[in-house]
Amino acid sequence: MTVTPPVALTVAGSDSGGGAGLQADLRTFTACGVHGCVAVTAVTVQNSRAVTGIVEIPPSTVADQIRAVVSDIGIGAAKTGMLASAGIISAVTKMCDEVGLGTSVPLVVDPVAASMHGDPLLTADALDGVRSELFPHATLVTPNLDEVRLLIGLDVQSRAQQYDAARALHALGPQWVLVKGGHLHDDPECVDLLYDGSDVIEFTAPRVATPHTHGGGDTLAAAITSALARGADMPTAVRYGKHYVSQAVAHAYPLGTGVGPVSPFWRLRPADPC
Repeated sequence: MTVTPPVALTVAGSDSGGGAGLQADLRTFTACGVHGCVAVTAVTVQNSRAVTGIVEIPPSTVADQIRAVVSDIGIGAAKTGMLASAGIISAVTKMCDEVGLGTSVPLVVDPVAASMHGDPLLTADALDGVRSELFPHATLVTPNLDEVRLLIGLDVQSRAQQYDAARALHALGPQWVLVKGGHLHDDPECVDLLYDGSDVIEFTAPRVATPHTHGGGDTLAAAITSALARGADMPTAVRYGKHYVSQAVAHAYPLGTGVGPVSPFWRLRPADPC
């Protein structure tokens, strides 16, 4: 008998180079045994070196995509990635109230506010929308340290400051905060801190010596979302996502002349000969 897998939704932008964005989310969902649905927020002109153009999808169309998926197919969890503008953030926030994202359906907010070079991808008013509108709806937020700096103005240089960032971000309203430590380069390990307002859990993995980390944040958030769609509690889902992305970074590959993507292929059998 054919069994329908769990379903997850990504609300994210398209990466023409295939390394990050909804492309990374969908391949992670598949590798994690989850059917992926999509609400596209933007189309980027992007390769392994840079983002050179962005075309936003109208906010009403983003909302309509979410409504169409949830009303017919139903979802077990959702995540957001690149939301591009204040208008799209407001539209997604309204859909959270309409379809239960962040209440009946776990919502992972990956606040994609910085490019692979740390440059802002959101305007100041859009950052305000992430903080004031979207974070209070989030089950989990997953900022890296560049995004922490843009969101709360804290330039994290130590583990102690990573704890401070978790507390400050939690005060903005999400149920859980995961402050990622991959950009704390002086630390010999990659330590992510999960905080629920009272307790902190550390998730540690060895630091991999590779320049090819494009899509790592998207992949981690998508793996966590997959686990939530399968019914895991938050610490279990984060542990699962941390293991998945650590392996993906360890198997990352060069692509183009810039930063290559983290790889889902470690979860797949070698291709059958044609």
